[in-house]
Amino acid sequence: MRLTVLGTGYLGAVHAACMADIGHEVLGADADAEKVAALAHRVPPFFEPGFRDVLTRALDSGHLRFTTSLAEAGRFGDVHFICVGTPQRADSWAADVGSVDAVVDVLAPVVRPGSLIVGKSTVPVGTTARLAERLRELAPASGTDIAWNPEFLREGHAVQDSLRPSRLVIGVRTDEAESTLRQLYAPLAAAGVRVIRTDPATAELAKVAANSFLATKISFINAMAEVCDAAGADVLTLADVLGSDPRIGRRSLTPGLGFGGSCLPKDVRALISRAEELGVAPAVALLRAVDEINARQRRRTVRLARHMLGGTFSGRGVAVLGAAFKPNSDDVRDSPALAVAAAMQSRGARVRVHDFEAVEPARRVLPSVDFTTDLAKACESAELVLHLTEWPQYGRIDPARLATLVRRPCLIDARNSLDLARWRSAGWTARALGRP
Repeated sequence: MRLTVLGTGYLGAVHAACMADIGHEVLGADADAEKVAALAHRVPPFFEPGFRDVLTRALDSGHLRFTTSLAEAGRFGDVHFICVGTPQRADSWAADVGSVDAVVDVLAPVVRPGSLIVGKSTVPVGTTARLAERLRELAPASGTDIAWNPEFLREGHAVQDSLRPSRLVIGVRTDEAESTLRQLYAPLAAAGVRVIRTDPATAELAKVAANSFLATKISFINAMAEVCDAAGADVLTLADVLGSDPRIGRRSLTPGLGFGGSCLPKDVRALISRAEELGVAPAVALLRAVDEINARQRRRTVRLARHMLGGTFSGRGVAVLGAAFKPNSDDVRDSPALAVAAAMQSRGARVRVHDFEAVEPARRVLPSVDFTTDLAKACESAELVLHLTEWPQYGRIDPARLATLVRRPCLIDARNSLDLARWRSAGWTARALGRP
C-alpha cells in the first residue's frame, strides 16, 4: 500500500521506516528540512537501538523516501498517518493538539477521494469526532474517512514494538476503514499480533489509560518505598512479594526516582484535564496523587543527597550517573535525572553529569551544568555519586576502582538497580530509596 507519515519525529520516523520495512511504499513528510535531510541520508536524529538498521534497509529497498511538502504527501498516499507531537500546553495540563489540527487542514484539500487518515498521535478523547466534522467542512465531497490507531512504543524498544507490538488497536467508524487497516497490518497479524477493533473514542483513551495505569503502579511502589524508609522495611522484597501475585505482576513495580519522558507525565495530566472537561474529575482524582508522588520522589532524592553531604550542597562535588529519562535513549524530556541535577546545582553543588548517549541533548536543556561521556572524569573528586538512570553499564562498574577516583565513597542508588552489598563491601556508604 501507499502510505504517508506526517511528522518524522521519534514516532513518525520509526513508524515510517518499519512500515516500509514490511513492504509498503512510504513517504515521510516533515516541515523540518534539516531532520528530513538527515533521515534521507540514513542519519537518525535521535538514538534508538536498531533504528539506523531498519532505516537503512527501508531506504535501500526504495520503499521509503522523505519530503518537506505536506501537500506532496497528501497526494501520494492512500492512507495518511498523523504522527506529530501533542505536548502539554504551556497554560494548562491539557494536550496541545494544534499540530494535529494543522496537518488535517493541510491534508483535507489535497488527499485523493476515498483516502483514510489515521491518527497515531496521543490525543484527548473526542478528537476523531471533532476532526471528522472538520474534514466535512473542508472537503465535503472527498469521502475521506478518519480513524485512530494509537502507538504504544517504549523508548529503547521502539523498533521491536513497531514490528512485533503487544497489540494493535484500530479505532474505526466504518467496516471499510477496518478492512484497510487490517490489510495494511496483515504482515504483523500473520506473525501473531492481536488486532483489536474499537470505536475511535476507545482507541484514543487506550494510550493515555495504559500510561496512566503504568504510572499508577510506579507511584504506588514509590509510595511504599517511603513507608519502608519510615518503618525500616525493604521495598525490593516487598515488590517481589506483590509481583508474585498474578493479579498484580512484577513489571513496573521497581521503586526509584519515578517516571519521566515525553509520554507518562503529560498523558497522566492530559487525562486529568480531559476528565475535568467532561465533568468527571472525581473519577481520576487518584491520578493527581500519582503525579504528586512522582514529583515527590525527585524531592526525596535531593533531600537524601543533602543529608549524605552533611546538610549542605554549597561547594560540594556531586557526580550524577545518567541524564536520559531512561536507558537506551537520548531523550531528556522531563528527565528525573536532570531535575535532580538542576536542583542540586541551584543549591550550590558542583554537579558533573555522565551519560552514554544523552550528553548533547542534556547540555541544550541545562547549559550551565558540566556534562561528560567520560565516567572517570564525572566522578573525579566527587563527594557523592548519584545513580539516576539505570543504564546497564552502570551495573558493571567496579566500585573498588571507582573509590580511588572520588573524594568520598558515598553513593545513592535512586534507581534501585545496583548491588548495594557489593558497593558497601568495597568501602562505600550506599543508600537507596526504600531500603535499609
